[in-house]
Amino acid sequence: MTKSKSLHMKKLVTTSIAIAFLVLSSCKEEPKLVIDQTAELNKWFDEKYEEQLQMSPLGLTAQGRKDQYDKIDDLSKAAEEKELAWYAESTKELKEKFDYDKLNDADQTSYDLWVYQYEIMKEGTAFENMDYVFDQMRGLHTRLPSYLINFHKVDSLSDMNAYISRIKETARGIDQLIVRAKEQAAAGILPPKFAFETVIIQTKGLKDGTPVLNDMNGKIDALVTSEKITSDDAASLKEQSEKAINDYFKPAYANLLTWLESEVDNAEATPTGVSRHENGKDFYNYRLKVFTTTGLTADEVHEIGLKEVARIKGEMMAIKEKVAFDGDLNAFFKFVNTDKQFFFPNTDEGRQGYLDESTKYLDDLTKKLPDYFGILPKAKLQVKRVEAFREQDGAPQHYSAGTPDGSRKGTYYVHLSDMNAMPKTTMEGVAYHEGNPGHHMQISIAQELESVPKFRTQAGFSVYSEGWGLYSEALAKEMGGYQNPYYDFGRLVNEIWRAIRLVVDTGLHAKGWTEADAINYFTENSSISQGAIKAEVQRYMVMPGQATSYKIGMLKIQELRKMAETELGDKFDIKGFHDTILGGGALPLELLERRVKAWISTQK
Repeated sequence: MTKSKSLHMKKLVTTSIAIAFLVLSSCKEEPKLVIDQTAELNKWFDEKYEEQLQMSPLGLTAQGRKDQYDKIDDLSKAAEEKELAWYAESTKELKEKFDYDKLNDADQTSYDLWVYQYEIMKEGTAFENMDYVFDQMRGLHTRLPSYLINFHKVDSLSDMNAYISRIKETARGIDQLIVRAKEQAAAGILPPKFAFETVIIQTKGLKDGTPVLNDMNGKIDALVTSEKITSDDAASLKEQSEKAINDYFKPAYANLLTWLESEVDNAEATPTGVSRHENGKDFYNYRLKVFTTTGLTADEVHEIGLKEVARIKGEMMAIKEKVAFDGDLNAFFKFVNTDKQFFFPNTDEGRQGYLDESTKYLDDLTKKLPDYFGILPKAKLQVKRVEAFREQDGAPQHYSAGTPDGSRKGTYYVHLSDMNAMPKTTMEGVAYHEGNPGHHMQISIAQELESVPKFRTQAGFSVYSEGWGLYSEALAKEMGGYQNPYYDFGRLVNEIWRAIRLVVDTGLHAKGWTEADAINYFTENSSISQGAIKAEVQRYMVMPGQATSYKIGMLKIQELRKMAETELGDKFDIKGFHDTILGGGALPLELLERRVKAWISTQK
């Protein structure tokens, strides 16, 4: 999984943000008109991005800023409609103010992306009631407390007062989400029963406010230790904090729990994906468009998946033979999936071992980055266990971006509640995917780019970011990773996992597959643990289309690399290629290809 997104209720749309093409200078000076137009356009983008950012107090906090520090986002439907109207007006202004034909390639990319993000958001309004408000993966009932705990930095008395205010705001936000969930339910759109049951468990773990109150008290104590407030100030703040939890946080979560428990029996126990809903097939096609940035149909994605599964199985057979395993591939799957040598103990020591070993792999590979990249991230990386209140057995690991100024590290989060669902064999590849050279490197480089419009430093195309993450797993082998053949097999387990996603996601949402059908296909074609398989399939059930972005993006990056290697021959430079992919930030695949072709033309 990738960086934390804005907490607007805009889960249908991955934020369309990209970085400008690298402008290659020549001896001939550019015409003055182009330079002036570029400066004016970039100024316009920065102004508009600031307007957009001010609509999201939590987005400001994610970037390390403290304006609107006492607020959270407006999570109502009216707020979404207001933002769409703003996008419509800004896009109209862009077209009226700037002549596209007079822009250079980099500026045309900015222009195209701004229009793209508006058009994709506008298209999504036809499905505004179809993306679940609460589910076990992305529900803001857990993300809001997590945001406060991890992102709300307290350096002063005013910061703490803002935290207390945000507790009240969180209650307002939860109440807004309940209203939207009720509207969704009235329209017959409910998440599967398993999602309801998990959200109920999560809500019960949060409803007394203990995780948040503990964080508040800890941050108050830190202010006393740093002598920024007195002990009397601390006592008053702790009293205010507890009152805010009791008067606002607890009632809001109690209301949420009441509604969840009243609706859980109305949810389907054996759903078959979003196609079961009215307009569900069109919704899924839209999701594929959003998450792949292509026009690929469900059938085409399904077929790509089947072919990739078959190919990767062939590579798995080669490793099975290399380690001289006596048995067929399914027997090898079972061996790798069950033998104790491939798992840490299900103890606190075992959990720490997983964190320590993942950190070591990342540290070792990070030393080799200069041989493969010219652009390197400045931001630091840490590996952490997911907070207890949102931890799930076998749930996928994910990355949360640091701040552009480096004041908060990028974080690779790991679910460690059940170590039997966290095999050593896949650990190395996942660390590279989430850390370096994967998400941490890709996202940090984008955030650190200078002299480009600010909105383009916050990339958000899943097919690009997740495609890069999966490409990074394979690249790490070129860089000397996976010295243990079983861990190299784990790399292929991770890759076939993403190929299976193409088959299963489309199966669930376009071909009438049940949860059981999806689990059976997963089991027959991978060594992934049953706990992880179940968590994965349930993830696809509530996030239709997103899982297809990984393999589609990886295949495109590999295709572009092969094209560059073929056309450039001895002139191909791996550093230059990677800098071209990362130095332009997250892009839809069509624009990424355009960027690579432009780079190739400069190298001939």
